[in-house]
Amino acid sequence: MTRPRLLIATVSSLAVALALTASLTGCSRSSPPTAAAEKPKDPLAFEEHDLRGEIVGLSVERRTLLVHHEEIPGYMPEMTMEFGIGAADFNLFKEGQRITGRMIQPAPGEFQLDRIRIVDADKDRVVAAAAAELRQETQIRGRAVHREVGENAPRFTLLNQEGELVSFERFRGRRVVLNFIFTRCPIATMCPAATTKMAQLQRLVREQTIPEVEFVSITLDPAHDTPAILRSYAAGYGIDSANFSFLTGPEAAIRDLLLQFGVLVEPGENLFKHTLATLVIDRDGRIVHRIDGSQWTPADVAARLKRS
Repeated sequence: MTRPRLLIATVSSLAVALALTASLTGCSRSSPPTAAAEKPKDPLAFEEHDLRGEIVGLSVERRTLLVHHEEIPGYMPEMTMEFGIGAADFNLFKEGQRITGRMIQPAPGEFQLDRIRIVDADKDRVVAAAAAELRQETQIRGRAVHREVGENAPRFTLLNQEGELVSFERFRGRRVVLNFIFTRCPIATMCPAATTKMAQLQRLVREQTIPEVEFVSITLDPAHDTPAILRSYAAGYGIDSANFSFLTGPEAAIRDLLLQFGVLVEPGENLFKHTLATLVIDRDGRIVHRIDGSQWTPADVAARLKRS
């Protein structure tokens, strides 16, 4: 079998660039400290810190969350602050929710939260247990990890764009059209094209009254693509969430699914190199069709679903 060609999608992430720069300079043993490095730290400089806290208020007009957060050791005491939420879907948040996120300070006096996740210990345990089973299964399969057409799809449990648990068993008895995307992909012929075609296919299935079809897009960038980000992304494409699940979860689980579904991903500095694949899974959970790349038409897949 010819392996699919790697395609490139760039992620613009200042945080990644800063982290990479820091790691390179930190590993250099020959460079002596400079005078600039010994200067006092600028309190208004760009900063990033992990944050845990509770939402105690919301402002719809400003699209901000009022968060009472825990102490950030060495940087900030426990306090209540207002944060912008970037591209995350505001409607997913409520007072009283415990959250984690990445606090960024893009400008003096301006604070935002990125990678916001709602903490739910029960859901986290279920997802972690499923991820551990998937890891074991991937190791057992070894060199045969890539599931070919005719094999059963791997089992998983992840979180959808509503923050709900979604197990693969949920789709038993229904056909599934599945792919992998990430929301920050800037190349029009890759993830944006794949999502546009999935949205068109969803509309065709509805117009042609093709029964029992589900659509699933799994992010290959789970560190950024939280449920709140995926919900906003789906809304931007006019997607009906009734039968379309955008899924995220632990990075280890996503890596194992990429391996088992035969999608190649190579992280790099500010980019992902990855292949595109769209898979059709039958009512019994068996992979029955695979399309590599983005050169497919919604009409062709709709016709296949209608015949099956």
